[in-house]
Amino acid sequence: MHGVLDGERRAPQPFELDLDLYLDTTRAARTDELAHTADYGAAVDAAVAVLLGPPRALLESLAAAVGHAVLADHRLDAVTVVVRKLRPPLAHAVSSTAVRVTLQRAERAEREPGRAP
Repeated sequence: MHGVLDGERRAPQPFELDLDLYLDTTRAARTDELAHTADYGAAVDAAVAVLLGPPRALLESLAAAVGHAVLADHRLDAVTVVVRKLRPPLAHAVSSTAVRVTLQRAERAEREPGRAP
């Protein structure tokens, strides 16, 4: 129940999420071993946990929280997260609004909410 308006926070809102995972795939390509690549299922699980977690007012905050949760997989170098709110409550008819954030491993400690730089 993410959103700024009271109505958005009272009723679940439809969202769409895209994740782009960045990592060195050289070893996975060479070995064809699942252990040498990202765990895509875990990335989706982490994202869903954030979406179902405590409410966020802003898409920016929601996208950043998803990115930090996904970067818990230390094999990842970076992640791009797109969060789309479908049918946002706007004065004009639009199908969605979205925010795209890219977080890199080096930036993680500096930008993660609640962590000291």
